[in-house]
Amino acid sequence: MTRTGTIIDSEEITMVDILHRVGITAPAAEVYAALTTVEGLAGWWTTDTHGSGGDVGGVLRFRFGAGGFDMKVLDLDPGRRVLWEVVDGPPEWLGTHVSWDLAQAGDYTVVLFKHAGWKEAVEFTHHCSTKWALFLMSLKALIETGKGAPDPHDVKIDDWN
Repeated sequence: MTRTGTIIDSEEITMVDILHRVGITAPAAEVYAALTTVEGLAGWWTTDTHGSGGDVGGVLRFRFGAGGFDMKVLDLDPGRRVLWEVVDGPPEWLGTHVSWDLAQAGDYTVVLFKHAGWKEAVEFTHHCSTKWALFLMSLKALIETGKGAPDPHDVKIDDWN
């Protein structure tokens, strides 16, 4: 995790970001499709996925056994970038941004993942960082093997899921 600081009225406000990097042996267009279509997202994150991820302004609804999140699509650059804002969900997630930056590196599409803007590092941040890593591995598996591990078939890491 990283912290980014901003000084406002002589006080530093520290934001916490979750960061991950994963290489997927597939063209960027395949990775992008898995991040912007309901079918793709349901194949690696949660089977209970609804909404519109292929248009700026669209809203995606993700539901898990323990709750869910609504994400507004803020930016799409086909094969290069996906950016969402959390508009509904747990208080710690509200107003945060989830992004994927994609770059081709030989046989790999490198995914730079960021869940940015957490107000503070709390126990839930630790949980979510681990779960994001697992779901990114699920994304990799979906694209490389055809089978991901979306909720409810994901690895359960603690008593919160």
